[in-house]
Amino acid sequence: MTTRPTLTLGPLLFNWTADQWTDFYARIADEAVVDRVCLGEVVCSKRLPYYISRISDTIERLQRGGKEVLLSSLALVTLKRERQMSAHLAANEEMEIEVNDLTMLAHKECGRRFTVGPLINVYNEGTLAYLAGQGAVRVCLPPELPFTSVELLAGAAKRVGVEAEVWAFGRAPLAISGRCYHARVHGLAKDNCQFVCGEDPDGLKVETLDGEDFLAINGVQTLSYTYCNLLGDISRLSAAGVTSFRLSPHSCDMVAVAQIFRIILDGGVEEEAAVRELAALLPDASFANGFFSTLNQ
Repeated sequence: MTTRPTLTLGPLLFNWTADQWTDFYARIADEAVVDRVCLGEVVCSKRLPYYISRISDTIERLQRGGKEVLLSSLALVTLKRERQMSAHLAANEEMEIEVNDLTMLAHKECGRRFTVGPLINVYNEGTLAYLAGQGAVRVCLPPELPFTSVELLAGAAKRVGVEAEVWAFGRAPLAISGRCYHARVHGLAKDNCQFVCGEDPDGLKVETLDGEDFLAINGVQTLSYTYCNLLGDISRLSAAGVTSFRLSPHSCDMVAVAQIFRIILDGGVEEEAAVRELAALLPDASFANGFFSTLNQ
């Protein structure tokens, strides 16, 4: 029996206003053909108070829309209040957690199921097996892995009963720091950043000294400049054992993005045609299929 591939909408990585956040997830709940949605602050804990009061209602709306909802943890826990946030998140027994920092395992109840986010370095079969033993039921593999590693780990995941997921769309997370580049570039201190990262809803472009587009910055996070797009690799990833594909929220029409991926996963169009359709949807974006190879447009 063949399992239908699933689509995950990852957590919003960027700093949007509370109203933008609410409107985005309302539309996802009502219109997007995704199977699960990750909610929560992953990048900067200072952003969370602006929309935390809206999370409960958003969860209810997403669930009414037929979506499975996961709560995502912070990627870099450095402060006492962030440790307290992690403990509070782990105490929510009604929701599945997406772990983005292994410190979360210290708070998690033994045997409780969880998802491993793409910021955890799952690079080998031993790590994957260990996490499965701790209760992991799904692992989103790091986006920097080449296809050969994805293929190997997808096979290992199947053997230990874990779902293998890949980062399929959106600027790929490359690093996270205790320092805030976004504040620094505006001449501000991290503790008085004035939330300037909100001025760049998809990240701030960074160029090399020669003026070549290189990276994107999102507060304390470094992302790829190009948008990861694995539409052209869906068939070989599925054949390798990947059963879930992650879309990362951006300010483009994510309902349309999800629809393109759903059609290709269901075999509705050819991969090349889907790549062209996505390129037309984001005419200003540059695409690359992760660390597999560069897409030609």
